[in-house]
Amino acid sequence: MSGRLEGKVALVTGGAQGIGRAIVEKLAQEGARVSFLDLDEAGGAATARALSVSFTRADVTRESEVQAALAQVIGREGGLDVLVNNAGLNAYFDAAAMTEAEWDTVFAVDLKGAWLCGKHALPAMKRAGGGSIVNIASIHARLTIAGMFPYAAAKAGLVGLTRSLALDCAPAGIRVNAVLPGWTRTRLVEEWFRMQPDPAEAERKVVAVHPLGRLATPMEVANLVAFVASDEASAITGAALAVDGGLGARFAT
Repeated sequence: MSGRLEGKVALVTGGAQGIGRAIVEKLAQEGARVSFLDLDEAGGAATARALSVSFTRADVTRESEVQAALAQVIGREGGLDVLVNNAGLNAYFDAAAMTEAEWDTVFAVDLKGAWLCGKHALPAMKRAGGGSIVNIASIHARLTIAGMFPYAAAKAGLVGLTRSLALDCAPAGIRVNAVLPGWTRTRLVEEWFRMQPDPAEAERKVVAVHPLGRLATPMEVANLVAFVASDEASAITGAALAVDGGLGARFAT
């Protein structure tokens, strides 16, 4: 049986590890010809070998690198059907102490990078008469906790970018959606647990506030991305879809 993305060309940013790697793996399983970008040259090469996909080292905050990377993929594959803007940067700053350079770095990765990749993907999608862009935002785009400045602002901006592009690109048959992961069992989350004074208690408290009683896995996020990217979601655009174990529906007590 063919996959939902059979014959499609897909590009994922930040695909070397975590949620990005799971997305690369899932899209390939669904039949797409997948390429991915990442700054981690060693990790990217390892993932490319393991999953038999194409990897290019590129910084999504630099337009010249984005333009060259997308031109390479589009030239090699003959077009681009799916773009997944997954590259992101966590941020934990004090608003009164954060430097301008730190602010610019966060927004360059979490917001500007998605725009730059979209900018250079859209012409190929328009020529083809359609396409799908999926932006990986966060549950922090809608609700957040203390100590996450300005991550929540950047991810809220990414959801706003999603809505604007969805409206502007709809006449060209291009759909643009956002996927909002909550707590997900990635290497970074596991490291955060280990850094706490009592790792087991910290994890217990986090799990306890989830209605489903567990955290999501990277592949569960990737499953939604694959659906949204596919023609099965052909009537969905401008949406922000959470994968958070029900956390966003819960009233804090």
